[in-house]
Amino acid sequence: MDYIEYLIEYGLTRQEAIIYVELQRHGSMTGYEVSKETGISKSNVYAALKGLTQKGAAVCEEGEATRYLPVEIENFCDNHLRYLGEMREQLIKNKPKQLEAVEGYITIQSYRHICNKIYELLGKCEKRLYMMAETKIVMQFKDDLSKLASEGRKVVILTGTELNIEGATVYKTDVVTGQIRFITDSSYVITGTLTGDSDDTCLYSGQENLVNLVKETIKNKMLLAAK
Repeated sequence: MDYIEYLIEYGLTRQEAIIYVELQRHGSMTGYEVSKETGISKSNVYAALKGLTQKGAAVCEEGEATRYLPVEIENFCDNHLRYLGEMREQLIKNKPKQLEAVEGYITIQSYRHICNKIYELLGKCEKRLYMMAETKIVMQFKDDLSKLASEGRKVVILTGTELNIEGATVYKTDVVTGQIRFITDSSYVITGTLTGDSDDTCLYSGQENLVNLVKETIKNKMLLAAK
């Protein structure tokens, strides 16, 4: 992901991100100068500059000609995160009441979204968890796993190399590259591919039959590793 893409993740449109970069390079520019430098039409430039000021990424300086200055990237990011934090509180406070919880089979796609779901389940784990994956995947969650173990949760890891996670029980065993099997509290399961790719796909469910199926797979691997 390049710099422009990161800015887009922070809520800017592509044109706003391109113009913001130019403002960072030049320090201060008029709309005409921005249009000449970027090749973006004047009408689109002024619309984007308005968007940048509204989003807190730029400020305008009045004079003979209005000039636009970039807000420092650190300040822009901090302000945006603070705003999102405030919006988060409002969303949580005012979320609609769920009529009925339904646990089915949910497909989660992309490495990022799968990891987010794993972090969510780690945060909700009350008693125990089992994780079978290659070492580089396990290491991504090492701090959370260690924290759970230190708090008295049973943490069992099956991976391909010798690994020390304080408080956790670790089995060295053969694991399939890019595969993950993950269970928390014998109630929720994530199973599928996790390689770091946008095409990664996992199945998430609270259905007992899938939980038991994955649990049996992990149990067999533990028995083999213990021999």
